[in-house]
Amino acid sequence: MDSPESNKSYFQNWVSVIGGIGSLVVFALIVFLVALEYWAKDVNPYLGIITYLVAPVFLAIFLVLIPVGALQERSRRKRHLASRRFPQIDFNNPKHQQWAYTAIGIGTLFFLCSVYGTYRAYEYTESVKFCGLVCHDVMEPEYTAYHHSPHARVACVQCHIGNGAEYYLRSKIRGSYQMYSVLAKKYSRPIKTPIHNLRPAQETCEQCHWPQQFFGAVEQDHQYFLSDENNTPWKTRMLMFVGGGIPPYGKKEGIHWHMNINSKVYYVATDEKRQEIPWVKRIGPDGKEEVFVQEGTKYSAALPPKGEMRLMDCMDCHNRPSHNFKSPEETVNEAMAYGAIDRTLPFIKKEAVKSLVGKYENRQEAEKGIRASLEGYYQKKYPQVWEQNRDSLNRSIETVQHIYRDNFFPEMKVSWKEYPDNIGHLMFPGCFRCHDGKHKSAEGRVISNECNICHNIVSQGKPEAMESGVDGLPFHHPDEDTADAWKDMKCMDCHTGGAM
Repeated sequence: MDSPESNKSYFQNWVSVIGGIGSLVVFALIVFLVALEYWAKDVNPYLGIITYLVAPVFLAIFLVLIPVGALQERSRRKRHLASRRFPQIDFNNPKHQQWAYTAIGIGTLFFLCSVYGTYRAYEYTESVKFCGLVCHDVMEPEYTAYHHSPHARVACVQCHIGNGAEYYLRSKIRGSYQMYSVLAKKYSRPIKTPIHNLRPAQETCEQCHWPQQFFGAVEQDHQYFLSDENNTPWKTRMLMFVGGGIPPYGKKEGIHWHMNINSKVYYVATDEKRQEIPWVKRIGPDGKEEVFVQEGTKYSAALPPKGEMRLMDCMDCHNRPSHNFKSPEETVNEAMAYGAIDRTLPFIKKEAVKSLVGKYENRQEAEKGIRASLEGYYQKKYPQVWEQNRDSLNRSIETVQHIYRDNFFPEMKVSWKEYPDNIGHLMFPGCFRCHDGKHKSAEGRVISNECNICHNIVSQGKPEAMESGVDGLPFHHPDEDTADAWKDMKCMDCHTGGAM
């Protein structure tokens, strides 16, 4: 006769039961997360990743445990081994009822806490605090600059990961090594850029800044102060020909012509920071290719430099959209324009910039050095100003110290010099990497370096003597000693961002 054990199902074993219970719990969690994602107002990259990638893995593991337990039980019975018995529960027994209800209550509470904990865990891992503060020493510069950027309310994961599982997996693989490098202190100082495996801008930037938005011209007002005793103000107002667009929203022209709307632009850089670009290829809407090679190089249309041939996108110009470390020249101009630095203090522009570019080992030393530099200058050179404008000078010094805290991180060797900003062409090559008038095609066509292909100066000069012209003005350098010498130079030859 068969024993009572042989009539029982092979699935009546602890491994299969744990697998069944676990799969039910995970399945319920997936249903909850799917409902949460459906009703959520904002698309959350991590929510979809946990719902459709992480949770299904655990569901599969628990489901596999069910047949594994059954096979183990079958093998055990063939070898005539005693089965592991389940405890017998009799719901007519008051004690059994009490234990059963207690177990169900505890299990339900555990399930609800697990659901809430899972949600809070992914919510925290996608937060800006997680990205910026977990590795505080390494990420402090980026975290600080981010809070002063136009994207200060855009979560890090929206740009660095985006939606979908593929880039989540890539980021986690990279993150594993990054975690090791932080613990072992093997990270570079400063963090190297550009990030070569960054997600294409069309999948991140263009989720908000889509091409249909790009049309027409944008007005820009620039307020400068000269480095003379009177901190002479100089204003420039210009129209930037943004252009771009897709009919019927706008013509395919202007600066955003580069954005693969009608043509595609490829280039090869010969340096790590992509500041030297001797070879450019344009593919027109008809598929015709045109290659521009910088004069004086060994390259040709058929012989590009060794390295990555990159399809140009947003990040090739807007390369510091959220982590821009501003130069002393730029930040002091801004602070003087909105009155945080008293422009009536003689030579404050020159001396503030000079104090910021001093060599300091850490932030505490920098703050002491900046104060000592500015106070010492006015005590020695302008004792009357020192006596009569003590409060104004003190507020100005505090502003300069604040500028240093936001833009200089000596422990990580971070400043504006380490991270070229490719917008414009004042302190870095920027536009002139290609638009230098020296990139020529085999047919003799040149990538133009004419100013008016990107902007028109509408007005410029000292506030009391502004010159204006709606059709555009030729650039007038505020330094009269420079005359027309700037025409044969690059702006960055003089404008380094620091003391001149």
